[in-house]
Amino acid sequence: MTLDISIVPSAHPRSAAEVAEILANPGFGIHFTDHMFTVEWTPEKGWHDARITAYGPLTLDPATAVLHYAQEIFEGMKAYRHDDGSVWTFRPEENAQRMVRSSHRLALPVLEADDFVQAVDALVTVDERWVAEPGTEKSLYIRPFMIASEAFLGVRPAQHVTFMVIASPAGAYFKGGIKPLTLWLTEEYTRAGRGGMGAAKTGGNYASSLVAQQEAIDQGCDQVVFLDAAEGRYVEELGGMNMYFVYADGHIVTPETGTILEGITRSAIIDLAEKSGHQVEERKISIDEWRDGVSSGEITEVFACGTAAVVTPVGTLKWAGGEVGGSTEAGALTMQIRQSLVDIQYGRADDTFGWMHKVL
Repeated sequence: MTLDISIVPSAHPRSAAEVAEILANPGFGIHFTDHMFTVEWTPEKGWHDARITAYGPLTLDPATAVLHYAQEIFEGMKAYRHDDGSVWTFRPEENAQRMVRSSHRLALPVLEADDFVQAVDALVTVDERWVAEPGTEKSLYIRPFMIASEAFLGVRPAQHVTFMVIASPAGAYFKGGIKPLTLWLTEEYTRAGRGGMGAAKTGGNYASSLVAQQEAIDQGCDQVVFLDAAEGRYVEELGGMNMYFVYADGHIVTPETGTILEGITRSAIIDLAEKSGHQVEERKISIDEWRDGVSSGEITEVFACGTAAVVTPVGTLKWAGGEVGGSTEAGALTMQIRQSLVDIQYGRADDTFGWMHKVL
């Protein structure tokens, strides 16, 4: 840990009663904690002026590079309260390493993994009271991000960069029980191609998914499915989640990485499934294999995964002119994997993989 972090407590923190009211029904990404972490970078000084201050608006010059050239990256992770009152994060070093990879792709300076974890730990420690009590699937969602903060117009990597961490209490993703998603297959839009930014966690990837997500909603669906840009045949991912397919013989297939995000939850599910005796293949899977497999019964379950929802069952796939599936119940293996993962995150099961990181 190399960051020398100064802490200036908020002069106007939320009262205990206000925090309790928010934590009773936090929603997702609506409320934010009392503080934020900031550190800045320049070629001359490197990373410097690490600080935790009161959460509040940023002052940006109208020419700030990120506003014009979208040079930015981010991560998403959670802190969990265990029954003994301790607070833990899930595989933070993996988020840190993915941000390193994203930094290289977006020509941003690298924040070393230890410094990333130190920054997250520092903010969670200061705002510990925002981590909900155990017994529910509530958590503290953590958003580290890095932006080109130099004020200039010109297509080049920024010479002033800011890394920040903010946090937001999050409620259970599924209110009223877990229900399978209905997905819309977009055959017009793609998310990333070979050599593109699909494997980086950058806002541009999500911005490019929004028009297709809007199309999905217009079709009465929850999420959108993207196919590969080269042939328009192979399943890649949803707008914000990785995908899995369970076959009748028990083996599982997930689309290979390269042009999709290397999900932290995605890799954990591979480990959990293999430990429980299921062979997992990372390979191309065509949209026809999906449709035909569900129709024939060869594919028995489909699910998606991500930090926010953990594991989400998929029921119906729709496209222009047809649909397949229609299940209204989550699959048994889907729910088994989900429960195994959530139990580790909340300390209800032994962490035999060494995934959990104790903050305090």
